[in-house]
Amino acid sequence: MALAKVYNTNGEQVEEIELAEELFNAPVNEAVLHEVIKNYLANQRQGTHSTKTRAMVRGGGRKPWRQKGTGRARQGSIRAPQWIKGGIVFGPHPRSYRYNLPKSLKRVAMRSALSSKYKENKIIVLESLNLDQPKTKEIVKLLGNLKADNKTLIVLSENSENVYKSSRNIPGIKTTYIGLMNVYDIMTHDTFIITKDAVDKMEEVYA
Repeated sequence: MALAKVYNTNGEQVEEIELAEELFNAPVNEAVLHEVIKNYLANQRQGTHSTKTRAMVRGGGRKPWRQKGTGRARQGSIRAPQWIKGGIVFGPHPRSYRYNLPKSLKRVAMRSALSSKYKENKIIVLESLNLDQPKTKEIVKLLGNLKADNKTLIVLSENSENVYKSSRNIPGIKTTYIGLMNVYDIMTHDTFIITKDAVDKMEEVYA
């Protein structure tokens, strides 16, 4: 049975809830985690790198010297790859690194990531998190009350502009919601703070 303590914003325990066993206490598949994180990083690449071939570099339209009789090696252009300022052979060109993985694989990775955090006692369930206006000191106070580590991921049930603006200036803190949560963010942050509403919504989607 996977149990989690629920805290208020003052860091006081208010209740204890039962988490979905298949979501928070599942076997951790490291191979699938690796594959999904690799896929996420590949999809983030812009692929705008580019080099110029001999056809693209400036100059080199005239043959530098005649073919025979000079004693030197034959050359067709001063912009051939072996020349300084010549074209690049087999250099990178703009391309897309994006590729897709099966949804079932992504679900296994999500379960593995959440279970990994649960088994490490790095999951903190928050009763609620609502701010009337953006205030960074409120988030700093909350993190202090919960004794959260420097790298913390805060997950909400839905997007909150006030919470996002309050936490974006704090180094190592990232705020997201269920619709944008991904395995990479979960695994690269030490502490996983999630609201009670978000837990219910997550269990509907992934359990």
